[in-house]
Order: sequence, then C-alpha cells, then structure tokens
Amino acid sequence: MIGFKMVFVDTAPFIYFIEKNIDNPQYYDKVKNFFRYGYENDRKFVSSVITMEEYFVFPYRNKDHTLIDMFHRLVETTNMEIVEINKEIAKKAAQIRAEYKGFKAMDALQLATACIMGCDLFLTNDKQLRQFKEIKCITVDELI
Repeated sequence: MIGFKMVFVDTAPFIYFIEKNIDNPQYYDKVKNFFRYGYENDRKFVSSVITMEEYFVFPYRNKDHTLIDMFHRLVETTNMEIVEINKEIAKKAAQIRAEYKGFKAMDALQLATACIMGCDLFLTNDKQLRQFKEIKCITVDELI
C-alpha cells in the first residue's frame, strides 16, 4: 500500500473487519492492518452510500443494530468520507459500464465514486474489478 494517498473501501472489507468474518478469519487481520497502517500513515479513506446500502442489509434483516453502530464507529475512527451519488458519478458509472460490459451497476457506481474523488487505490474482494484501468484495484487477498 506504499505510495497510495486516497483509498476507496468497497463493501467486503467492512464486512471482514466488523463481523470478523468467521469463515475467513485471515481477512479480518489483513483488513485491520490495512486500516491501522493507512490511518497511521495519513491515508485518506473514502467509501459511498452504496457501501452503506449493501452492508446494512444483513444487520437490518437480523435486527442487529450493534453492527450498524460498529460501521459508524469504523467510519468515524478512520475519518472516512462517505460520498453521496450525484449526476457526475452516475455519468461516470455509465461510461464504466459501457466500457466494462460485465460490471454491475453498483460496482460501476463504486468505481465511479472512487474516480471522481481522486482515489488512487480501490480495495475490494471482487476479482473482476481488478481489470479496471483507471485506478489500481486490489483484493483483500492481495493485502500483506
């Protein structure tokens, strides 16, 4: 992660960190170290309201407001900016989907937000998104 100043965090890293991912416990440690290293080295973290929508489904379905509180604490602790979707982001997402035909709308909106915000790294666990050329996209598996 050396050399990156602004990192967009997709939904999966939130799940791995907050829920400590019982099925893949190594992901928790990787994401925890990623957040710690980034925070200590003055990295800016960005995500979007799409992440909130995707993440909050499970806690709302299970009436587990503790997980929602933990989400907000992570955002606050890392001083992460949560970006709302606007016309500029929507247009960029449409361009992304036109170029990368297999990308889903939500993924394109996430990538578009990262582009518009000037992020230079996109952390996800969706291997398909690594083919995106405008921003370096890495998966949690690739974190050291």
